[in-house]
Amino acid sequence: MTAEITDALVDESNGPEVVVDLTDAAQEPNSPAALGRWARMRRGLRQFRKEHPLGLVAGLVILLFIVTAILAPIVATHDPSATGRQPGQKLASPSFSNFFGTDQLGRDIFSRVVYGSRISLIVATFTVLVSTVLGTLVGAVSGYLGGKVDMILQRIVDAVMSIPVLILALFIVSLLGSSVTNVVLALSIIYIPRFARIARGEMLRIRNAEYVTASRALGAGSWRIIRGHGIPNLVAPIIILASLTYGQAMIAEAALSFLGVGAPITEPSWGQMLSSSREFMTVAWWAVVFPGVALSAGVLAFNLFGDALRDYLDPKLVQ
Repeated sequence: MTAEITDALVDESNGPEVVVDLTDAAQEPNSPAALGRWARMRRGLRQFRKEHPLGLVAGLVILLFIVTAILAPIVATHDPSATGRQPGQKLASPSFSNFFGTDQLGRDIFSRVVYGSRISLIVATFTVLVSTVLGTLVGAVSGYLGGKVDMILQRIVDAVMSIPVLILALFIVSLLGSSVTNVVLALSIIYIPRFARIARGEMLRIRNAEYVTASRALGAGSWRIIRGHGIPNLVAPIIILASLTYGQAMIAEAALSFLGVGAPITEPSWGQMLSSSREFMTVAWWAVVFPGVALSAGVLAFNLFGDALRDYLDPKLVQ
């Protein structure tokens, strides 16, 4: 329940009580509360930069990937689907006109790598969002309610986790068809159990806490307790797991595209580029190296940033 913030100033010598409403003042951009929040954010950023410089560099690399994906039409120097009609345009080595060279069809590899970042980031982003929301909800409900609900949900989670990741993803995508949406759906089903396990463990820890017991005694329902007390306490571990899952989702998408069941053939994808160019690796190394370096750099950046974020949010884990 939100109450109006007031400050009552009583002057006994001059008569009536004067009430000053500070509600709007607290919401002003230059109010002490707002300035305090910005100061804490700046202090936290400085601390993160000081204690985790490698994580900060990884964050900048991630930001570079995001900006490149958004501005792909501007950054790319060629049409990623345009093929070269002249024999000299096929498998051409890196040059000023083609920074990363061309592939076996004469397509500019630099432009395809730039556009390929869109597929990887879109798939990874939506996979992490869907699996985070649904996994956290399933785990929180399972951990708080317990009993038969917990047993049923956890057996489903165990069943999904017992199947190898790539085999399950291949089965789902092959069943539904190759598309970005189906890849996101398949990877979300795979990663939901991970978030459910983490959320359930944290919920088992806090469901008997004193503040939860007090809320229950005051008549709060299960959903209100889960929403008001459970989920806010899950934010830190879920954010850490999401950052680490991001890189894994990028690898999974590249693996599916490499096997021909990921993104459509008309869309440039890093995994697809690796698959189509592996036969020419001995005569055109650039056709494989540059997409591989882009994928490795993206996954490494997310893993390093996730590790730094884990140490920052939970210093007790640092040995």
